[in-house]
Amino acid sequence: MNARFFQPFGVTLSDPVDTMMQRGRTPQRDQFATRHNKLPEAQRPTVAEIDLNAIADNVRAIRQRVHPAEVMAVVKAEGYGHGAVEVARAALHAGATLLGVALLEEGIALRRSGLTAPILVFGGLFENQIDSYLAHDLQMTLYDARLAESISHRARALNKTAAVHVKFDTGMGRVGVTTEPIAFLKHVVNLPGISLQGLYTHLATSDEADLGYAHVQLKRFREIVAEAREHDIVPAWIHAANSGAILSLPESYFNLVRPGVMMYGYYPSAQVTKSIKLQPAMRLRTAVLFVKRVPHGTFISYNRTFQTQRESTLATLPIGYADGFLRRFSNNMSVLIRGRKYPVVGRVCMDQIVVDVSAIPDIRTGEEAVLMGKQGEEEISIYDWCEKLETIPYEVTCGISPRVPRVYV
Repeated sequence: MNARFFQPFGVTLSDPVDTMMQRGRTPQRDQFATRHNKLPEAQRPTVAEIDLNAIADNVRAIRQRVHPAEVMAVVKAEGYGHGAVEVARAALHAGATLLGVALLEEGIALRRSGLTAPILVFGGLFENQIDSYLAHDLQMTLYDARLAESISHRARALNKTAAVHVKFDTGMGRVGVTTEPIAFLKHVVNLPGISLQGLYTHLATSDEADLGYAHVQLKRFREIVAEAREHDIVPAWIHAANSGAILSLPESYFNLVRPGVMMYGYYPSAQVTKSIKLQPAMRLRTAVLFVKRVPHGTFISYNRTFQTQRESTLATLPIGYADGFLRRFSNNMSVLIRGRKYPVVGRVCMDQIVVDVSAIPDIRTGEEAVLMGKQGEEEISIYDWCEKLETIPYEVTCGISPRVPRVYV
């Protein structure tokens, strides 16, 4: 199995970033290899394996579903914890047209990795960031008239054109134009130095079984788009569909969709239709660090929350809540070893957990342990994590710590 190590959150904006499918070596690649491709025995075995083929296949399945609409691959938050640069390259290779991020810094990191595809920053901007957006050719989310004028002023001063997407708040309640949308659009298109590239909104409930409110939002947005067209305001991109809408609301596709969590192989909730078969891209694994036999009545880990009820074999694994295996898993989760589930016993520590492996008489140090993903025919899925943590897949993958290297396979 070919694998490459990458610690995504450890990369600064000035760091060289490895690229997928790039042939040959450069001084930058050599420097990156020196910092991140150290020999396996020099690293602890706790890693998150990222299957880029799964991501590419998910993108292809999305494209097939939404055709002729195009795909904007959402790679914010370091690609939902999978590594933004590598995921972006895989998605573009599979046919995505644009990229979406949340922050200016995320867009700059993609540009500095050599990516040239259009990049929309969803999260809005401050006036002191305008020059950086222009310098790195990043598309801006626009929703404020005064900010539009500042963008126009800086674009003219720098002899550049600012690409913007106007966002409408149709019911999400965060940022977006809420009143007199056509007056706002007319103002924007008449400002020199600004190129209106898109109109969009964000759906608040597309991952719910009851899609009534999503239909209300879509109706409001369609009315804005129709009125804009009546005034000859027809930008290149009209978009509203996030993952839930891609799965459940074909009428939301327009000519561009924005898959996020589903691109990584996960459904946004248990309520959405599973109308596209998805392949999970992340597998979290480590290895047995230490094995010991203990007598009946032995207390395990902090606060003595577990006491052995018989003579037991216990394995210590080098992973803990600082890695994203959260404290709520104390006495409340299993790991896979030799294709079977074994319980976590005692408190999850910052750096280690203990597993009861009494059923494996010959267990050895160094054996693989899987905390999320498949091993043999058995699996601990992200949905098992979500059930225990009472959360959603987004939070799980984003919560895998920066100190866990991502290994691309």
